[in-house]
Amino acid sequence: MSIFDKIERIQYKGPDNRDPLAFSFYNPEETIMGTTMKEYLRFAVAFWHTFKGDGLDMFGQPTARRSWDSVKDPMTLAKLKVDAAFEFCEKLSIDYFCFHDRDIAPEGNTLRQTNNNLDEIVRHISDHLKTSNVGILWGTANLFAHPRFMHGAATSCDADVYAYAAAQVKKAIEVTKELGGKNYVFWGGREGYETLLNTNMSLEIENLARFFHMAVDYAKEIGFEGQFLIEPKPMEPTKHQYDFDVANALSFLRKYGLEEHFKFNVEANHATLAGHDFQHELRFARINGLLGSVDANQGDLLLGWDTDQFPTDVYSTTLGMYEIIKNGGLNPGGLNFDAKVRRGSYEEKDLFSSHIAGMDTFALGLKAAAKLLQEGTLEDLLKERYRSFDSGIGKEIEEGRASFKSLEEYIIDKESPLPEPSRQEYLERLVNWSIVSAGR
Repeated sequence: MSIFDKIERIQYKGPDNRDPLAFSFYNPEETIMGTTMKEYLRFAVAFWHTFKGDGLDMFGQPTARRSWDSVKDPMTLAKLKVDAAFEFCEKLSIDYFCFHDRDIAPEGNTLRQTNNNLDEIVRHISDHLKTSNVGILWGTANLFAHPRFMHGAATSCDADVYAYAAAQVKKAIEVTKELGGKNYVFWGGREGYETLLNTNMSLEIENLARFFHMAVDYAKEIGFEGQFLIEPKPMEPTKHQYDFDVANALSFLRKYGLEEHFKFNVEANHATLAGHDFQHELRFARINGLLGSVDANQGDLLLGWDTDQFPTDVYSTTLGMYEIIKNGGLNPGGLNFDAKVRRGSYEEKDLFSSHIAGMDTFALGLKAAAKLLQEGTLEDLLKERYRSFDSGIGKEIEEGRASFKSLEEYIIDKESPLPEPSRQEYLERLVNWSIVSAGR
């Protein structure tokens, strides 16, 4: 039975295309720098926004109109949404989707009942996996929505809540392994605090580290070989979150001996909330060898919360793909569209056109980034700017042979130095040229 029976399989029609239900730039088998677009981009659909989102916000009622709206039985509805996910991905030529445990199956009265519900839906997903090319990019546990997690999960003030969270993650890792998931993500949606007046910060952070060590140990015990990912976020819903950004989370991993077990799932909108941009977070993760996957979206810079919009800013995706190419791609990670349609885009075809917009934006960004790297101008100018470290006193500094005394002796009688110019405007113009050229 087709759920999206009015939507045909989405086709690539080229850069002159204006059909909202066709690709203008995403051509899965097109080769970019020796690798297909499909493999470089490794797109995934976010189950929660696409099949659970209903347009509800704190000021208004749901607006989305879905073919499953009349289904009342929770388990029947859950299976129908799984059916929808596979059909949706297949029609968009997207190879993966991502999920929280509570996205795909409803909660019961006890964790045992909830696990039974989850097992039934996992069997349904497994049946689809036997006949579909669509797979699981990553799974995770929802440790933020239920009232039990109002004060956090792995950083809760209540030991019973901590135990519940551990049991829930245990099951979620098992499910992700059973479904062949390539990664498992930890997003600490409420791992933080509102005020230090009632917070034992040292205990909470140490308990979080213990939680991660237990997860690593259990993954080894059951033979889960997927990549563990941490997704930093600076705020919202918690005022002060412990995984503020990549740099902060990396410091945590290093302090507690966890850096060899985790990489980062970088979200564009979280980067801007942290006062950075998308490229900054990708670059910091990449140069530390810890760029694992990406939540592909964008925020509204005029709004101070996580708006999770579909990415349409080609300048941002160009610089993002520049880092991803230099990272050697994202495999086994990918680009998960952690994005939701706006409340006014309430028809089912809007689900398709929004994903197409995001896929085209990243495809064009990929092509533009490849041009920048192939032409080499940015890299050449970067080398030129730092050429003083290639020889002489600069090389001594870089090799750790310099001291305050030797540097004073070197510089004391010289005229005040003037560094290389930044040429920022010209460099930004180069990015523009690459985008225009790639779009032809």
